[in-house]
Amino acid sequence: MKPKTPHVDLQKQTEANLAEARAVLAEADCLQSAAAVQAAYDRLGHEISAKYAEHNPLILTVMNGGLIPTAEIVSRLNFAFEQDYLHATRYRGATTGGGLVWKRQPEAKRLSGRHVLVIDDILDEGYTLVAIRKALLEFQPASFSVAVTCEKLHNRRAPGAVAEFVGVTVEDRYVFGCGMDYKEYWRQLPAIYAVKGM
Repeated sequence: MKPKTPHVDLQKQTEANLAEARAVLAEADCLQSAAAVQAAYDRLGHEISAKYAEHNPLILTVMNGGLIPTAEIVSRLNFAFEQDYLHATRYRGATTGGGLVWKRQPEAKRLSGRHVLVIDDILDEGYTLVAIRKALLEFQPASFSVAVTCEKLHNRRAPGAVAEFVGVTVEDRYVFGCGMDYKEYWRQLPAIYAVKGM
């Protein structure tokens, strides 16, 4: 019997993952509607403008989850700012956290003396954001803040994990949409959903 090629195995796994993602969305509970999230982005845009409009901030997107929240938030800002990104992750496409992996940090010269705003999708346990804050504060920015689309409500927060700007809160479940993923799917959804039973 001819052995399967890795390409065929990968294609089957991809098809299985897609089918699972579709099934998860079909049964998911909507925790925050698209309208509620848009209203939260409007408020975040107003609050961030009030703080940063006169400060020429550097806005950093946390990839990949922060990509959609950043696009939503910066489209509501009518002042000058610079953008960059960083990539630090614990999830690696799974549904539970692992060790922190740094993939890219912005250049030190762009951070020193600047007002820095980091945008991410969610404040959950917060270990990733704590590590990001600690690493970037070493470059001595003039100020440092974090904005997230949502904050998950539970008592497992890492010491020092905080976001200065929060769009909405969600219950302690596995959530996706608005930048958050279910096994790398559904980041683009305009509402926030929870996996049934999780």
